[in-house]
Amino acid sequence: MEAAFFDLDKTVIASASMVAFGRRFYDAGLISRRTVVRGLWGQLVYLHLGASEEKLTRMRETVLALSRGWDKGRVSSIVEDALTSVVEPIIYAEALEVMAEHRRAGRRIVIVSASPEEIVNPIGRLLDVDDVLASRAQIDLDGRYTGEMAFYAYGPFKAEAMLDLAQRRDIDLDHSWAYSDSYTDLPMLEIVGHPVAVNADRPLAKAARDRGWEVRSFARPVRLRDRLPAHTAPATGVAAGVAALGLGAALWWRSTRRLS
Repeated sequence: MEAAFFDLDKTVIASASMVAFGRRFYDAGLISRRTVVRGLWGQLVYLHLGASEEKLTRMRETVLALSRGWDKGRVSSIVEDALTSVVEPIIYAEALEVMAEHRRAGRRIVIVSASPEEIVNPIGRLLDVDDVLASRAQIDLDGRYTGEMAFYAYGPFKAEAMLDLAQRRDIDLDHSWAYSDSYTDLPMLEIVGHPVAVNADRPLAKAARDRGWEVRSFARPVRLRDRLPAHTAPATGVAAGVAALGLGAALWWRSTRRLS
C-alpha cells in the first residue's frame, strides 16, 4: 500500500484552519473581537513569512491558554455547523486534483495537521480522506479543555505519527508522497520517497532546491460543489488573496475601534 500525506494549512486550504473559524468562535462568545483581529494579522504574517518553530510554539501556547475551559462538545458542534460555509470556499482546487490523481493510483489519502482534531477530523470527512493525524488536547472529566496537549502533531511528531500509521496500515513510505508548505514539516517530507514542497516558505523552498525536491504552487481556492477542471477553473493569485485579507483585517480593525 502507498499513501499521499497532506499538511492542511496553506497546503490543502488557503488559510490557517484555526483562523478560518475565528469568526465562528467569536459569534459563539468563545473569543473577543481583539483576538479575531490579532488572528487576522497573524495570518498575514504567516502567509508572507511562514511560521518558525519559535512562532508556532508561541501560537500553540496562546491557543491553549485561550481555549482552557472550553467545552469540547460545543467546539465540535460549532465546527460542524460552519464547516461548509467556512472551509469549502478556501480549499485549493489543485489539492483536490492531486488527491484525485492519488486515489486513481490506489493510494491512501492522509491529512497530517498540527491543528486540533475537532477541526481536522470534520475537514477530513468533508474531503473523504482515508486517515487523519491531528493534535489532541487534554480533556478533563467534565469534557472541557485543560490547556494542555495530549499529542501535538508538529515537526518530528508528525513523522512519528506517520511511521505509526504506516506500520498499522502496511504503507510503503519509500513509495509514498508528502505535501507541505512549511520548513517545520521537514521531518514528514524526509520520510517519504516523494516529498513535494507546496507554497513553500523561504526555508523550505531553499531546502527543496538544495535536495532537488518537486516544488508546486497551489493558488486557486474553489468550492467543492463548484470545482472545475484545471483548464477552466478561474485563477486566483496568492498575492491577491493576501491583499484581500489585509484589507479585510484593516476594515475589521477600524470597525472595532469605532465600536470600542
